[in-house]
Parts: sequence; structure tokens; C-alpha cells
Amino acid sequence: MHRTFVQSISHELSLYHYNDIPVLEVNHNVGTAKIALQGAHLFSWQPAHTKQDVFWLSEIEPFKQGSAIRGGVPICFPWFGNNGTPAHGFARTHLWDLTTHEISPNQVSLTFSLFAEDKTLIATIQMLFSEQCELIFTNYSQENAQLALHSYFNVGDIQQVQLHNLPTTTFNSLTKQQETVPSPRTIGENVDCIYSAQQGATIIEDQAHQRTITVEHQNASDIVVWNPWHKPTSSMSETGYQTMVCVETARIKQALQQESVGVKIRVEK
Repeated sequence: MHRTFVQSISHELSLYHYNDIPVLEVNHNVGTAKIALQGAHLFSWQPAHTKQDVFWLSEIEPFKQGSAIRGGVPICFPWFGNNGTPAHGFARTHLWDLTTHEISPNQVSLTFSLFAEDKTLIATIQMLFSEQCELIFTNYSQENAQLALHSYFNVGDIQQVQLHNLPTTTFNSLTKQQETVPSPRTIGENVDCIYSAQQGATIIEDQAHQRTITVEHQNASDIVVWNPWHKPTSSMSETGYQTMVCVETARIKQALQQESVGVKIRVEK
């Protein structure tokens, strides 16, 4: 991967090219972050008090224009899965604009906007970085849309992970059936499940990294949990599944109107 400096936007914000994708890098005393303008795609966030990145990124990610980045937080919009073409919507492969940025001693606030060809505003995502990370997605144009903030979390060892505060029933997207599952949930196989978001925050207990990640879902109807295990997956190595788990804040079963959906993420030892 070739990383080429483009310009400084402020003391804390710099624009680079990762191969042919423009990437905004944040360096602030609260931590660091990296956001690809293709898809307004946050793919790295490391708060100052942590030793590891909160998000997982494929070690073989090619940063290829027009291809969604494997890792971080892809924005699946205005549909989820194969409910349209391309899969997971067009938002994650289109260029977004950085429309506002505000830097204070304790926080970085960035807003990215997605426009149609006629300059009509389709959606925005605001990213707030402090001791925690908050993402707020707002739909301005698509009625009856779907959304998933498809978050890939970096874990030390998937077999030493427990997911707490999930319901004991879920829709298994692999078998197409509603199933009863244990809570807390462990992962030891290919998992692709859609849970109800009614129980609130999901807690990722990452025993190998000796930390917990709290994922607070705001105005979501669903939580998607995904790990492909040994299943071949594009832009992902054979062993990539061992250090990641997706816990996604989503509006799948309940249509997204002109409203906002958010996620707050914090890391604790």
C-alpha cells in the first residue's frame, strides 16, 4: 500500500492517498483516527488510553477505488445485503465530502456528506472523537431505506470473546430461521445473525486484549453479529476471522425514514 501526503487541513487533520483512495488522518491528544473519503469509511480509531486499535482492518486490504474497504465501519445504505445492486448499497463506494470540522482540546468533530449528481444532499455522518467515538448517520433523501453501520471490532482472539446483553433469540441469516441462542454469546463457527436491538448496548468482552468494548445502539432496530470463520471472504486472509467480530448497529426490519441512527463506542480495561 502506497501512502502519499496530499495536504494539511489543520494541525490535527491531514489528507493522504492510500493507493488511489483519499484518506483523512486525525492526530489529536484524544487519539488517532483514519477515515477514507470513499464511503466516509472510518477504518481506524485508537483512543489515547488504549494499546490497540478499536477497529479491525484486513491486513490484505488493497484500498482499491470502487471496492468497499474490508474492515472499520462500512456504511451499508440505502439497502442491506442483497436487497439491491451493488450489495449493501452504493454509499460505501461513493466519495463523500468533508463538509465541517471542529477541533477543541477534548474533542474532534467531523461531518461528511453524500451528494447526488444534482448536488442534492442524500445523507450525512457526523463523527465525534473524544475518550469515546460517536457516529451519527442522518438520512435526508431515501424513504424506506435500510442502514447498517457494519462495525468490525479488533479482538485478540475470537475464541476468547464473549458478547453480552444480546437477546436469546435471533434470526439466523445462514439457515433463514429464528433460533434460540445462549447469552452471553461465544463464536466458534460461521455466524451471521440479526438480533433485536431492544435490550440496548452490546458489550464485547475481549479477554485476549483484556478490555471491554461497549457498543451503544441509538435509534436502531437491529444488531447484526457476523464472523465468516473459515468461509472464503474477499479482501480477507484465511486467518483474518481470528481477530475480528462484527457487531453492527442497523435498521433492517424497521425502515429508515428521514431520521438519524447512531452508535457510541467506548473502551475500558
